[in-house]
This record gives sequence, C-alpha cells and structure tokens, in this order.
Amino acid sequence: MTAAACTGRPETRRPNRRRFAFFHALLLAAAVVVARPAGAAELSADEVRALLDAATPERPADLSGKDLTGLDLSELDFKHAVLSGADLYGAKLVGANLSKATLHAVRLDLAWIMRADFTGADLTGASIFGPVVAPGLATPSRDEAPRFTGADFSGARVIARLTGMDLRGARFVGARLGVDMKNQSMGMMRNDFTSADLRGADFSGADLNRAVLAFAKLEGANLAGANLFRADLAHADLSGAEITGADFTEADLNGTVLTGAKSLETAKGLNLEKVVR
Repeated sequence: MTAAACTGRPETRRPNRRRFAFFHALLLAAAVVVARPAGAAELSADEVRALLDAATPERPADLSGKDLTGLDLSELDFKHAVLSGADLYGAKLVGANLSKATLHAVRLDLAWIMRADFTGADLTGASIFGPVVAPGLATPSRDEAPRFTGADFSGARVIARLTGMDLRGARFVGARLGVDMKNQSMGMMRNDFTSADLRGADFSGADLNRAVLAFAKLEGANLAGANLFRADLAHADLSGAEITGADFTEADLNGTVLTGAKSLETAKGLNLEKVVR
C-alpha cells in the first residue's frame, strides 16, 4: 500500500515538494555567485571567540551591528549574547548555542544552522532566508535539526525548510512567512513546516499564504487574524487552536483536525467539507 493510500492524500503533492527543494538549491547556487568576497567581516572568528570567552552573565558579549558574514562560528557559545542588527549572512553556526541570545533584526540569510540551539532566542524582525538546516536537501534528522523552542520570530521575514522541527511555544506575531508573489524570479519559495511541532505557537496576524503546514502539530496554537490563503494544512492538527478571523481561502484542509478549535464561525473561507471535527 502506498503512502498516498494510507493517508488519503493524492500523490501529485510530492512533485510540489521536490520543486520547492529544486528552487531552494537554485537559490543557494545563485547566492554563492553574488556572495561577498572572503574577508568582508569586521572581526575574525578568533576575535569573536575571545569576546564570548570574556563575557559574564552581568556583561554579555555585545556584537550588535557587527558584520560577521561568512565566518565559521560553529560550536561557539553565544548564550545571552547581544547580536542585534548583526550580519551573519552565510556564516557557519553549526552546533552553536544561541539560546536566550538577542538577535533582533539580525541577518541569517543562507547561514548554516544545523544543530544550532535558538531556544528562547529573540529573533524579532530578523531576516532568515534559505538557511542551511541539513547536509544536502534531505529532511534533517532530530540530531541535525536546529532547535527553536520558545523563540520569538515576531515581525521576522522567514523563508526556510523547517520540516519536523521543534518550534513549540514559538512566537510568530505579525511575521512574514508567506510567498512574496512580486519576488519569485527563481520559482515559488515557500516555508515548509511539514510535520513541525508548533504546539502553542503564536501566529496571530502572521502572513502564512501558501505555506506548507501539512501534518504539523498546531494544537493550542494562536492563528487569530493569520493569512492562510492557499496554505497546505492537510492532516495538520489544530485541536483547540484559536482561529478568530483567520483567512483559510483556498487552503488545503483535507483531513485537517479542528476538534475544539475556537471561533470557527469568524474564520474566512473555511471549507469544513473535509476537516475532522
């Protein structure tokens, strides 16, 4: 029996995922061509390490506004560090500890973040476009995946492959997580939250148009006022979720669980024909 037969989902959905991966790879290849030359960073990796080693809980390392593009900062401990407005474009943060770090308005485009710990980090207003979350384009294993439990992405612009990741209690208030139809020269880039753990996450007022949330765990999440136009919510679990005023126009709700979801009557474009209640 095929996976499609088990889930009831049409097999034509899989090419869409492959197409997303293809354009993701194309974007990375194009970005390498236009990336800044080596040596553009203001500090060396050793200088960053020295600042972190000298930091104390009372006086955390302050790297606000620093150009750290392309540096290999893997395995460093940035816990509680301040990196507001820092540029980490293409930087390697593999296995780095960024828990509780202040990363307001940071640029993490194309950064390598495998195994990085962003638990409780302040990522408000950040730009996170095409980060490398696993070797190649395979779905990251639990050991490889970055951790974002309780992180705050409010107001951030994110286009990333977040398949199966731990985002419990994360805040995405007013975040831009949808497709920008004016900027799709290399094909449609979309957020992929397939099977992600988003229990208790706050997406109030967020733009999730065309995002992939299939099989995501969204129990108790806040989706009030969120834009879910053409989002893929097939078999996602929204039990007990707050959906006041959310826009589900043309969303894929095949097998979506809405048991105990709040304010169903206020949601826009909500087709209950194939949902589970």
